[in-house]
Amino acid sequence: MSAVKLRNIGPKSAAWLRQVGLRSREDLVAIGAVGAFVKVKRAGFKPSLNLLYSLEGALLDCHWQELSEPQRTALVQDYEARIAEHPLKAAGPASGPVHEQRFDAEDDGEESPAQSADED
Repeated sequence: MSAVKLRNIGPKSAAWLRQVGLRSREDLVAIGAVGAFVKVKRAGFKPSLNLLYSLEGALLDCHWQELSEPQRTALVQDYEARIAEHPLKAAGPASGPVHEQRFDAEDDGEESPAQSADED
């Protein structure tokens, strides 16, 4: 969300939305609050349900805390139904193995202990 400041959407949430390709109010209207929330979750971010409520509030132009309990329940049920159809993937490993290679300032042609250990 760059050009238009949406109600309830702070800098962190706006950055998440931009990173998943939602850059305008029209983008948000087209996909809906639940669709946007799912995109953020699928991108690997860890939003709370407050983001879901904030997105709906932004679309309705009201503070997210003004959403009624039935509205919140409907949003969560819609989210859970979409995730049930297409579950979120489990996170993979953070990174691969780390290999260290050291180079001495004076290269005397001999291998350092770290180099010979890597080659074993």
